[in-house]
Amino acid sequence: MNKVFLIGRLTRDPELRYTGSNTAVATFSIAVNRPFTGQNGERQADFINIVVWRKQAENVKNYLSQGSQVAVDGRIQSRSYDGNDGKRHYVTEVIADNIEFIGTRKNNESISTPQESTSMQEPPVFSDFESQEPDSTDVSGNPFADFGSSIEISDDELPF
Repeated sequence: MNKVFLIGRLTRDPELRYTGSNTAVATFSIAVNRPFTGQNGERQADFINIVVWRKQAENVKNYLSQGSQVAVDGRIQSRSYDGNDGKRHYVTEVIADNIEFIGTRKNNESISTPQESTSMQEPPVFSDFESQEPDSTDVSGNPFADFGSSIEISDDELPF
């Protein structure tokens, strides 16, 4: 089984490209904190390359930037290529199946400083399904028009 779940912050802005068949692909890296500190007491992090495809790639480019916090669900993939120097290079990266936008750096800073506005804008939630508009209800008319002009209630019918 090849399954990865990561939570981290973008170390740079996402880069969006399109393949020859016009398929969107975005790449970025995230810093994921290790659960322990080093010998000098400092928190350490791993920097992990992420690749995301299609509509989610476009959403990542449009709504995330350096410092944004994300949760990534995907799989690890290894590949190799021959560089300009004639050497074979190996790359290990996470191919994302799903990316959840946890928050942006700006949102998280406003949480830690109470003197700023406490209203935060939630990041958009995206899914692979097309959004459907809810059925609208006409509320311009009087919904009680069919009941007559007044309703008679005796004192015996009141609960208090």
